Amino acid sequence: MRILISGASGFIGSALRPALSAAGHTTTALVRRSPSLDASELQWNPRQRLDPRALQGFDALVHLAGKNVSGRWTQKFKRQVRESRVQGTRTLAMAAAESFRETGRPRVMVAASAIGYYGDRGDEELTESSSRGSGFLADVCQEWEDAATPARDAGIRVVHIRIGVVLAKQGGALKAMVTPFRLGLGGPVGSGQQFWSWIALDDVVGAFLFALNDNALSGPVNAVAPYPARNSEFTRELGKALYRPAFLPVPAFVVRTVFGEMGQSLLLASARVAPRKLEAAGYRFQYPYLEGALRAAVS
Repeated sequence: MRILISGASGFIGSALRPALSAAGHTTTALVRRSPSLDASELQWNPRQRLDPRALQGFDALVHLAGKNVSGRWTQKFKRQVRESRVQGTRTLAMAAAESFRETGRPRVMVAASAIGYYGDRGDEELTESSSRGSGFLADVCQEWEDAATPARDAGIRVVHIRIGVVLAKQGGALKAMVTPFRLGLGGPVGSGQQFWSWIALDDVVGAFLFALNDNALSGPVNAVAPYPARNSEFTRELGKALYRPAFLPVPAFVVRTVFGEMGQSLLLASARVAPRKLEAAGYRFQYPYLEGALRAAVS
């Protein structure tokens, strides 16, 4: 396929784009700066209308662009997070819808979302059919996914990959955790009883590839490993993978004091998410178990 991809230089995009090429696909990156002279890049502004003619000839769209949620959640920061996801998705979906009516392409749009959709739900098992939770992340995820409605209404198959805690040493939560754990300063966060629904970066890439190729897959798809872990188990296994102790707890009040609302939503909230759709469709996880995923990520 010819695939147009936004966020190609980001944490996930940097791993996904070469994997798409290795699978025989041709990729073109959407970029905000002046594009390269070859056909590997196409310029866009997520805030402005994208000419649907620019999408002619593409079989699929992969949408990853969006501001990282790590940071102090001021009102300005939260507005930037929301706008970067909602506006970009709507711009691409509207262009895709117009292009589809004219040329019959692209046929599929696979867009990033997050398990933040479910909010803080304790021990409740959450599947793609579970209701939306409450809070900032849940609201953003709902708007993020709703912004793809123009493409869906035009008959394009739209898949929302709800991504969990991604394990990779080059980015995401694990990158921030490795240094203190190597120094022997790691340990459970808060009560340690909250579920962290994790996934190896290789399986995030695998989920996107799978969604592009499985014509029966649409709507929300949970990209998490089959066996979520409580935070206490996660930190214990990370310590073992690094051959370091992991017994210094970080009290919940410290998390809230240092990180504010972000700490409550990303570190203390509990989401026990299951990858029902991926499993039912026959996806085979490369790293279904936490121990192997962490050892591979930090090696």
